[in-house]
Amino acid sequence: MRIGPEYCVSMAHYNAWQNAQLTELLAPMPQAELTRDRGGFFGSILGTLNHLLWGDLVWMARFAEGEAPEGGIANSPARHATFDAWRAERQAADRRFLSWADGVQVVDLEGDLTWYSGAAGREVSRPLAGLVVHMFNHQTHHRGQVHAMLTAAGREAPVSDLFLMPEGQA
Repeated sequence: MRIGPEYCVSMAHYNAWQNAQLTELLAPMPQAELTRDRGGFFGSILGTLNHLLWGDLVWMARFAEGEAPEGGIANSPARHATFDAWRAERQAADRRFLSWADGVQVVDLEGDLTWYSGAAGREVSRPLAGLVVHMFNHQTHHRGQVHAMLTAAGREAPVSDLFLMPEGQA
């Protein structure tokens, strides 16, 4: 799989746009609605967003050699107990994604990445470019789950079509 730096920049901007839309729509929701178990894989809207944030931080630690978050997948839905705490870390993570993407060079997307995967329970090695695509796909997947939960709750859900992203953001 071949991707370039422009893909990373475009997807980092898409990620930030999607998270900003979600933040705006979710901010007025009562805490009880955000934490209500809605039958999603990670239970609630906030649980799903927490898992997504945790996963993003794990991948950024692998790609940018930062510190990985504590805990594993099973604990990820409980990362933040409140929307405000999630929002603060989410916004910081999105800034980190944008900064990382702006610095990516073609050579940074070549070769393999080897790490210990808690999900697989072993060391794994995969092509780096494919892992970057996976990270962005993981974001889209879980935001889609939040979209479905919002829709089922009778709430407005964000526009998610990439071609509708405001011009100048990618």
